[in-house]
Parts: sequence; structure tokens; C-alpha cells
Amino acid sequence: MPAARHYDTILSPVITEKATILSEENKVVFRVPLSANKKEIAEAIEELFKVKVKAVNTLVQKGKTKRFRGIAGKRDDVKKAVVTLEEGHSIDVSTGL
Repeated sequence: MPAARHYDTILSPVITEKATILSEENKVVFRVPLSANKKEIAEAIEELFKVKVKAVNTLVQKGKTKRFRGIAGKRDDVKKAVVTLEEGHSIDVSTGL
């Protein structure tokens, strides 16, 4: 039974053109909290999806400054995790949890 903290660690899958291309290399991209570390992310993925994680790479995408009706605002920073799975394992992100 996965712990509740695992569901808090993985916010959502990233479904973009670039993420789809990475899926051919047995990699899956997820949005994670800014406070999450690689070890926690790997643990959560293994528990939730019952797969074996080979490596986790993370990146922080800084929020852009945007204008709406002349008022400047800033998007939130987003942390992404690129999870490389062991050979023979896969995750279908379109099905959800």
C-alpha cells in the first residue's frame, strides 16, 4: 500500500512533445514539489507504479513574468523529474493512478 506522502511527491505527468519523445528512451517526466529530492521521487515512482527506477534527473523551470491587462504577474516555479526506468519496465501516463 503506497503511503500518502508518495501521492504528494508526484503531482502530475508532463505530457508534451518533448516528453513523448523521451518516452521512446524509457523515460517519463513528472511535475514534483520544489522540496522533493531525487531519492524521494524514485521511492514514490517505484511504490505507485510498481516499476524499477534506474535514474532520476531533476530541473527547476523558473516562472516567467507575464502581463495580463497591463498588470505584471509571475508564474510559479516548477520542478520536473525525468525518471529513467530499467529495461523491461514502462509506465502508461495516459491511464492515471
